[in-house]
Amino acid sequence: MTILAVVGAVRLVGPATSQDQEPSGVRLQLAFLRERLEGGADTEAQALFPEGYFFLNVLYGLTWTELGRRGVEPARAAEEAAWALARVESPAGRAPFDASAIPAYGVFYAGWTNWLRGGLLTLRDDPAERARLDADSQALAAAFDASPTPFLTAYPGQAWPCDSTVAIASLRLAGATRFAPTVDRWVSRARGLLDPATGLLPHHVDPTTGALVDGARGTSQAIIQRFLVDVDPVFAREQYLLFREGFLDRPLWLGPAIREYPHGVDGDGDVDSGPLIHGISLSTTVVAIGAAQAQGDHSLAAALANFGEFAGVPITTFSTKRYAFGLVPIGDAFLAWSKTARPWTTALPAPPDAVISGGWRVPLLLILLLIGLSPWIPGIRRRWKASER
Repeated sequence: MTILAVVGAVRLVGPATSQDQEPSGVRLQLAFLRERLEGGADTEAQALFPEGYFFLNVLYGLTWTELGRRGVEPARAAEEAAWALARVESPAGRAPFDASAIPAYGVFYAGWTNWLRGGLLTLRDDPAERARLDADSQALAAAFDASPTPFLTAYPGQAWPCDSTVAIASLRLAGATRFAPTVDRWVSRARGLLDPATGLLPHHVDPTTGALVDGARGTSQAIIQRFLVDVDPVFAREQYLLFREGFLDRPLWLGPAIREYPHGVDGDGDVDSGPLIHGISLSTTVVAIGAAQAQGDHSLAAALANFGEFAGVPITTFSTKRYAFGLVPIGDAFLAWSKTARPWTTALPAPPDAVISGGWRVPLLLILLLIGLSPWIPGIRRRWKASER
């Protein structure tokens, strides 16, 4: 028990993120994910939710891309990202999406694929891939320009603003000047369709008008805040501060975490949020690490990551690292991606006010201290009584 308490304390205070180097254990996580991908984990993930296969592969590729951009094995990073891109563009990767949609396969598929391809091209130039990025970006921009709403459909008759945010960020990556009119117009139109209750981009909207169907929720906000930095820094900072105020929580006064619904609102979990514990979504909390890092909010990113190291039951071997005993590889993929997240087209300074300090660890460290001492208390008492005789 003492050893477990010491390990827990180390996980609470040790560095779990990095602004410019490889975050601790990420390559070990990627080794575990590659092993599981080759064993069919992406197909298994597809049975859990509609984008399971796609997400597991695209996040694997994006994490390697970010490591390569940090100078960590850039040649290997490019190869791994290209491997992931090929799987994303395979029949299995495209299977859940509608080929007749505009853009092809819907904005979710088009946006994330474009982002991964653009990232790969920052590691190595490839004329064929660059031509494909250019063609897909033109098609994506044309779809936004022709749409009556800034939020394109991901599936027939269904639109989520977070998907369009990723796609617009990919246009900035593909050509900041060339696609600037489309991006600027999108920001202007999106500002007019915010959730009136929170001031944030909504979770779910009407696909023909962009009118709100479901207000801001943590699962989509964490992704929106991660990518909005690469769309419009001013709009991104405004939205992030509202998100942080409305969704950051400390359940039971323990570690920081992110709510699925804003303060004062209760709701049910779903396949994206997972089960909610005191209103907290574990998946949202993981993705929010990347949002905080992209926004330059490194103290919050580190706190969320440290709490994840403590609560996520990581198991490290000489060759791999996995969380929650490796039972849900998609969770490992989101965590690895979030720990490496940084803006790709711009950078923001830290927010003007930090919302969390190192003091959040104190209650947990005191609990660990009691756990670590508890096996020794009976012996100490016996010795104390014997010394009194």
